[in-house]
Amino acid sequence: MQTLTNPSDFAGKRVIVRSDLNVPMDGDTITDPGRIEASAPTIASLAEAGARVIVIAHLGRPKGEPNPEFSLGPVAPALAEAIGRPVQFATDTVGEDAAARAGALADGEVLLLENLRFNPGETSKDDAERGAFADQLAALGEAFVSDGFGVVHRKQASVFDLPARLPHFAGGLVAAEVEVSERLLHDPKRPYAVVLGGSKVSDKLGVIDSLIDRADSLLIGGGMVFTFLKAQGFEIGSSLLEEDQIDTVKGYLEKAEKAGVDIVLPTDIVMAEKFGADAQHWVAPVDALEDTPAGADALGLDIGPESAAHFAEIIKQAKTVFWNGPMGVFEIPAFAAGTKAVAEALTTVHGSEADGRLTVVGGGDSAAAVRSLGFSDDDFGHISTGGGASLEYLEGKELPGLTALN
Repeated sequence: MQTLTNPSDFAGKRVIVRSDLNVPMDGDTITDPGRIEASAPTIASLAEAGARVIVIAHLGRPKGEPNPEFSLGPVAPALAEAIGRPVQFATDTVGEDAAARAGALADGEVLLLENLRFNPGETSKDDAERGAFADQLAALGEAFVSDGFGVVHRKQASVFDLPARLPHFAGGLVAAEVEVSERLLHDPKRPYAVVLGGSKVSDKLGVIDSLIDRADSLLIGGGMVFTFLKAQGFEIGSSLLEEDQIDTVKGYLEKAEKAGVDIVLPTDIVMAEKFGADAQHWVAPVDALEDTPAGADALGLDIGPESAAHFAEIIKQAKTVFWNGPMGVFEIPAFAAGTKAVAEALTTVHGSEADGRLTVVGGGDSAAAVRSLGFSDDDFGHISTGGGASLEYLEGKELPGLTALN
């Protein structure tokens, strides 16, 4: 995979950069600019070297047609602030405005095109339709830089087809993500702890399969933990349960025991009468989750304080930690303590990286959680920008966007 090592080679050339600017929005307000900030260094380095930079990206799922709700217009000023220079905005992707602005770019100028997914060719399953859109994009530039790790697991025009049409390179963000993922898969310092949360076991089956033979311990929290607890015979009230995954989870527990891998489950849970910020809640041991005033109607919304402290201690002793998925409903303060404890423990490990320690926050909800809880990206060794892509890489899957670069 050829990487972007010398931006000055592109001075005076039109360079198309595929970034991941799919940021959460509240109306026109960006609620978490993390992906913009992560994309900025590659764009800025090219512009500073005199390249004429054309940034392409998507936002949300507009289903192949223009939709003002998913316009990248509000992202342009945020990107300008992140790179420290003006960013023009084209109101289309491969239409008249995009072509005119791209053709008129001067050295060092930056242009952001409208949402790629406003064109049905971007996400089409038809190779010819996707290829036709990639041809139109390629006509705008002279080289291509893939720097949106969050989309490299998608077989889409701007990710998979466009690199075949131009000289292509991996940007700094993609190169860093691949390097970190390779360390997690093939060269982890030990002890190696994997922390998994989020709502569903089914979302994590592949990564559990892949890492159960590589890690020393798997710490399980979030909504997915209740399928594990149910598999062990515990009553879980009205907590989230994937009934069809119970046998799969039992298999993981047996496999881990044979492999000498420690699957660590919570010993206590924060149970609530309902889902909501105003819900009454209680801490209960896992063998008595229905012994609360809400009885069998109670539902678990966070790991308990005893579990959080135990998880934190294991993390602090580890030399490699991969974390994907919050421990509870972190958006509600009453159920954020478990996630915060994991994040704080990770910052302690990161502070000792002189001896080769690595902490990785696996994108998606985990990244949103640490930022919303007041942590800085600099508090961690690496915050991935690709939740789904990161998981699929660790599952050992072939990612179309990386295949295209090779």
